[in-house]
Amino acid sequence: MTNPILLRRTAAILLSGLALGLSNPATSAGKAQAKSTPAAHAPYTTEAPIVMLKDLDSGRILFSRGADKRFAPASMAKVMTAYVVLDLIEKGELSRDKLFTVEDATWKMWSARSRSSTMFLRAGEKVSVDNLLKGLITVSGNDAASVLAVGIDGSEAAFIKRMNDMAAKIGMKSSRFGTASGWPDGGVTKVSAGDLVLLADRLIRDHPGAYGRYFSIPKFRHGISPDGKPIVQPNRNPILGRFAGADGLKTGHTSEAGYCFLGSAKRDGRRLVMVVAGMSSEKARREEAERLMNWGFAHLDLPIATQDRRSGTSKGRADATAAR
Repeated sequence: MTNPILLRRTAAILLSGLALGLSNPATSAGKAQAKSTPAAHAPYTTEAPIVMLKDLDSGRILFSRGADKRFAPASMAKVMTAYVVLDLIEKGELSRDKLFTVEDATWKMWSARSRSSTMFLRAGEKVSVDNLLKGLITVSGNDAASVLAVGIDGSEAAFIKRMNDMAAKIGMKSSRFGTASGWPDGGVTKVSAGDLVLLADRLIRDHPGAYGRYFSIPKFRHGISPDGKPIVQPNRNPILGRFAGADGLKTGHTSEAGYCFLGSAKRDGRRLVMVVAGMSSEKARREEAERLMNWGFAHLDLPIATQDRRSGTSKGRADATAAR
């Protein structure tokens, strides 16, 4: 005969087990859901007055502060000089092997400026367009910029017109150039961070082979020192060789502009381009550039971020697309 008390106890145990089985999956799912919830992205904050970071593959602006403000680009203007020269080579109107002669006037102008970046060209020297481009980009040769300008158009003024025509053609609406080198010119040469990023984007897309050829040379040898030794200068790029994937573009510095940098890096098939301007020192420029790039590659899924000048905090925006 079946014991009714035993039956009731067995039923209670079964019901308890069923209830426990039903409750545990929900609890586990809740825990799994909590674990899969992404951590909040750390906002980017900076004391730099002008900063911009763009993901070229998606066209998205990852961070922007003062991107429309016009400022003196210093030697970053040489990126436009390089773009014009590379465009002429691409169209077959100029050969990399063409030799230009360093005119006396050009040599005197730059040899008299002791603080000028130079590739140490000599009066009467014949130099190829290829080597002038290397000197222009790698060691920021102001003399190289002038020799290219005069060699191509007969005068720097004529070449500058070509630079401004090109700027208008590619949509650099806030920029105007007054020199081929970026040397201070009384406030004529002005750009915006947005325009510089656009220029870098076009150069990388329009001339990928030339970009790889000229913009990541670690050091450049040209000229002879007074003691007869070859002159070897390192690339001015502050993150080249320090930040994985860094491969361009150009620094700039004058007392007016501060320490500036237009840079690019590529990792895992993604390319970022950045601008920082108005930094107080080489060290501050390098550290800001590295920090911004590290943040950018860690936060490629972010919407547009802008930094409020008053609060210093980053604010996201929903309209995360940007024109290429």
